[in-house]
Amino acid sequence: MSAQTETSGSVTTVYQVTGMSCGHCEGSVSGEISQIPGVESVKAVASTGEVTVVSSIPLDDEAVRAAVDEAGFELAGRA
Repeated sequence: MSAQTETSGSVTTVYQVTGMSCGHCEGSVSGEISQIPGVESVKAVASTGEVTVVSSIPLDDEAVRAAVDEAGFELAGRA
């Protein structure tokens, strides 16, 4: 599966984030990424480190990296 797919006007991108270990971590990462313009939904899963982002436009990876950094975690790249 590609790290980024486009369906019905939305773009779904899966990122790998290191350091998440609990629901609070998931909420912190989701909250920061959801502030990026164009983001429609974010689902972070601490057990796998995967963060699935649905957006109306393709996101700039550096904007996502900055949001993850702000939450206190590290973006390893696209899953």
